[in-house]
Amino acid sequence: MHDLIIIGAGPAGLTAALYAGRFRLSTLVLEKMCPGGQILLSPEIENYPGFPEGVSTQELIDKFKAQVDSLGVKIESDEVLEVAPSFKLSSVAYHVKCSGISYEAKSVIIATGARSKRLGVEGENKFIGRGVSYCGTCDGPLFRDKEVVVVGGGDRAIEDAIFLASYARKVTLIHRRQEFRAAKILVERARQNPKINFVLDAIVEKISGKEKVEVISTKNTKSGLESSISCHGVFIFVGVVPETQFLKNTLQLDDTGYIITDQNLKSSKDGIFACGDCRKKNLYQVVTACGDGALAADSAYKYLMEF
Repeated sequence: MHDLIIIGAGPAGLTAALYAGRFRLSTLVLEKMCPGGQILLSPEIENYPGFPEGVSTQELIDKFKAQVDSLGVKIESDEVLEVAPSFKLSSVAYHVKCSGISYEAKSVIIATGARSKRLGVEGENKFIGRGVSYCGTCDGPLFRDKEVVVVGGGDRAIEDAIFLASYARKVTLIHRRQEFRAAKILVERARQNPKINFVLDAIVEKISGKEKVEVISTKNTKSGLESSISCHGVFIFVGVVPETQFLKNTLQLDDTGYIITDQNLKSSKDGIFACGDCRKKNLYQVVTACGDGALAADSAYKYLMEF
């Protein structure tokens, strides 16, 4: 029976583990991939405090993990399939079922993050980290004075197109319709930017290149006309999916699957907390994930003191 199980070893989960280790809680971290999570898709982070020249994402995650390791917190590679109440103690505890083995814990922190929706086109997976990105804030500075493509029509796509225009020589925004889901004021702002070119009623069919992205192939949704656009990077914003499918029968989620928490990151169940990109909030960045992780661990510690 662990004091705490943390599900997910991205920046939020690792920070939670760091604080839990310092609280001397019996803690286990479960991660289905490798420590770092989805942020490892971005090779470098330029907006993390304390690194004015930017920092390699892998280097930053390695430092996080080294701190966690130094406190004796164990990280196991396994996928969590279910979190359900356990009645081994008089108080409420949780049974964490994995694909390989199951565990018991007095409290749980969910830090499973979210994944960007993929276009599902040829070349997309091949060029992730080599021109294909899902985060303009993270990778925009890497494309200074270059030509990039943004795919999407929501707030995030328009916001990142505007952000990327402050670095790139040219931004081509591709959207499958004439109408945008984004706020009108954002669209107006983008249209007023001389660096941003709109290609509407179009979809991306293929991403090509040798070692890095060099060209994308598009098709007009009305005429069927095919064309190509030369570029150095493709930023894809067609939505995100929180990694919370295994919790749909356990916790209260919003309509899009994000975990609903209070100001102390408590979920709808006593003893279960959530942090990072899997919970409903306004800003999804590494620095906010770390803040979440610290608060979630502190809340779990205070909960356990009354267990």
